[in-house]
Amino acid sequence: MQTTKWLLLAGLALPLLAGFGARSATAAGNLTAVLESEVVFIDPHSTTANITRTFHFMTHDTLFAMDGAGNIQPQMVDTYKISDDRLVYSFTLRDGLSFHDGAAVTANDVVASLKRWAPKDALGRMLMAATASLEVTDPKTVTLKLKEPFPLVLQVLGKPNAIVPFIIPARLAGEEKITDVTGSGPFIFRKELWRTGDVMVLDRNQAYVPRKEKPDFLAGGKVVKIDRLTLRSIPEVGTAATALLAGEIDYLQYVPWDWLDKLKKDKNIRLMSLGGLDQFQGNFRINHANPPFDNPAIRRVLWKLVDQQAMLDSIGIPKGFYVPSCTSYWMCGTPLESKAGAEVFRYDLDAARAELKAAGYKGEKVVVMELPTSATSLNPALVLVEAMKKVGFTVDEQAMDWATLLQRRTKKDLWGLFAVYSNGVDMSNPLTHFYVAANCAEFAGWSCAPEAKALVADFVKADTPAQRKAVADRIQAVMYENTPSVMWGQFTVPTGYRGTLSGIIESSFPMFWQVEKN
Repeated sequence: MQTTKWLLLAGLALPLLAGFGARSATAAGNLTAVLESEVVFIDPHSTTANITRTFHFMTHDTLFAMDGAGNIQPQMVDTYKISDDRLVYSFTLRDGLSFHDGAAVTANDVVASLKRWAPKDALGRMLMAATASLEVTDPKTVTLKLKEPFPLVLQVLGKPNAIVPFIIPARLAGEEKITDVTGSGPFIFRKELWRTGDVMVLDRNQAYVPRKEKPDFLAGGKVVKIDRLTLRSIPEVGTAATALLAGEIDYLQYVPWDWLDKLKKDKNIRLMSLGGLDQFQGNFRINHANPPFDNPAIRRVLWKLVDQQAMLDSIGIPKGFYVPSCTSYWMCGTPLESKAGAEVFRYDLDAARAELKAAGYKGEKVVVMELPTSATSLNPALVLVEAMKKVGFTVDEQAMDWATLLQRRTKKDLWGLFAVYSNGVDMSNPLTHFYVAANCAEFAGWSCAPEAKALVADFVKADTPAQRKAVADRIQAVMYENTPSVMWGQFTVPTGYRGTLSGIIESSFPMFWQVEKN
């Protein structure tokens, strides 16, 4: 079974570590990286945050995985069978799989993991709704029986989209909040070396048995060629860029725009610029459970307040690193790109002011959560806040770090909106777009368009790309009416790394199992 990529994808600066960071970065067997943010949640099934997904792709593994062409390949699975009526799937694990505590990975672990993960994930819930049973056949084999055909079984089990169906020990599956990072992946988390707000350490899993195929995106043989991966927390991007230039770190996931020219001039630095699905979609996530945005007419006013060009300019993104204007929920430059319903998306303060009055706005305070350490999130929010105030919104700006925002967003009465940006592989499809796939689910923002439920089911059952495209258009039209979020721009963020690294896969997913350091 294969699928084309578009179907599933369709503060203050911390001081540099005294001595530790520099030694880690220069040692041949050690690689030091600064990722998009600190890892806050270590439960692999806990959040859609990209950093949690990135972390667990290093410590955990999945039954199937996506390759660079978007095809789904076996990962932990050795062989699988599908019945002629496509109602019975049998998966047999490959030899040599073990958890970091030495226990063998068994079919029981797989069943327990999937049953824990599925209720937390939109696609997981869809798969379980079509499932009659998920059972252990023998110690290495799992059998999935469906009540009705579900064409995307392998795609769901191998999806790279958060929340990822990572396999965990069955002994942890009953935990409401997992704090034990025991996976079966190519890196082992050294919890005793974890210093919150400072450093996390991952060591090569010497017991890991990689697949024999070449590494290909998230599929294939994950052959770790370094001894230790150190994740540094440096929230201030300028400080991180300075550390990269000085050789104190090896890899910087997000290079600040105003440092591009300086980094380009350094012969020891390599820059990675990505396009297409490896770009990002910026969104203002809106809280439907709290006034005034419990009123759909007031939510729709925001479509008149977003000037994407101004917001991208506010970040300082150079030309060539962004799409000038994109009104598609499913990203621009993808097979599902759509203009359905988008006629309301136009910057017009006078029209917004009239619409806000007509919607019955009573001056309710809108709490805007802002991230002062991230210009990429903060600046678009500041531009929007200025426009909101001009048309009559009462705005309460509250600054916080990302960890606090993640906690605060779970409370229905504490916020109105916030700016965020997400990986294109997550946002280019109705099944995985965070704010569409979570429709009518218990997910921060609590948006619900009941008419979209049947449309999503139609999208899953569609036989041809043309049919899926037509359904995606209809879903987008509903989303414009419901307004779970408003897109503030599509762009790419360059990655920077030292020239001493080789084997880097060019992807918006940081992957270190194939990297060598000279």
